[in-house]
Amino acid sequence: MLKKTLGALALTSALVATQSAADGHQIDLSGKTVEWIIPFSETGGSAKWANFYAPLLSEALPGNPTVVVTFNPGAGSTKGANAFQEMEYEDGTTIFGSSGSTQFPYLLSDPRVRYEYSDWNVVLASGTGGVAYLPSDLAGQLGDGGDAAPLAGEDFIYGSQGATRLDLVPLLAWEMLGLQVEPVFGIEGRGDGRLMFERGEANIDYQTSSSYLSGVTPLVEAGTAVPCFSFGALDADGNIVRDPTFPDMPTFKEVCEATDGCETEGEQWDAWKAFFVAGFPAQKMVFLPAGAPDNAIATFTEAFAAIQERDDFAEISQARLGVYPQLTGAAAQTAMASATDVPQEAKDFVINWLSERYGVVLQ
Repeated sequence: MLKKTLGALALTSALVATQSAADGHQIDLSGKTVEWIIPFSETGGSAKWANFYAPLLSEALPGNPTVVVTFNPGAGSTKGANAFQEMEYEDGTTIFGSSGSTQFPYLLSDPRVRYEYSDWNVVLASGTGGVAYLPSDLAGQLGDGGDAAPLAGEDFIYGSQGATRLDLVPLLAWEMLGLQVEPVFGIEGRGDGRLMFERGEANIDYQTSSSYLSGVTPLVEAGTAVPCFSFGALDADGNIVRDPTFPDMPTFKEVCEATDGCETEGEQWDAWKAFFVAGFPAQKMVFLPAGAPDNAIATFTEAFAAIQERDDFAEISQARLGVYPQLTGAAAQTAMASATDVPQEAKDFVINWLSERYGVVLQ
């Protein structure tokens, strides 16, 4: 059912993109350089995602412009997002890549947020997943089905971008499992958290799928890291199922069910799931700035759709991004709407949890 749903969304996206371009005139980017702004450091999943797409986008855009990925990290991505908010469309040579860590401060009304998603023009929405992992000695203590109870007495250190960022999904998950995880806030990208793990400065970590595939898989193969769960994926009915990129890995829900005291129903679970849904199925998005005309939106929409229609796209994207929907057109707009809206009850729970657990007061 999941594959059929994703296939239908992809087909819808391609048809919408083709029709959009047919109804308007494409912009010509011959001889120009398109700057793709990423509001994180160059070591994380967003960098890998953008660097994967950049040369393909150059080939697909009319005029074959050079596409250069630049980085503007700071304040958990709000610095770069605020800067993009101040930009207005000029000639189609500036695009922005957001992530769940950009969406969550917006959802939680973080006072540092001065950007508004509805002002931007989405041209691609990329789903992804996430994997939590441990050093091999600690992973060896996990019980049947990933039961985390044997690790309840351990002290964990985690490199975090911030409690209001995408990191709140693993932080809340680990707390639900009864783990004592102390975050070190202030890193500029998830790749920096992985480097802390590699240096022995942290003993628990998670990465989004693209970064896990390229950066953590070698650690797993070397025996220095062991995955303990993925966050999972959603089926057509909204149920959490195994991540198609990691089908042999238990989901957090499965591990929670195997761990005494962790509940997969109730207020805490509902809040965790709501933010997981907002943060992962449409985690990374590409935008044109405010004021972009229809022909510019159509040009980039068609280009991203054309990339997905390449004969080799399934093969090359699976190795770099994993197996997730890549949406354009109306499907991307729907995905953005779901990623930038969560139930008020979930927001209230998380805001209260952030205050009680980390002393983070959003006002």
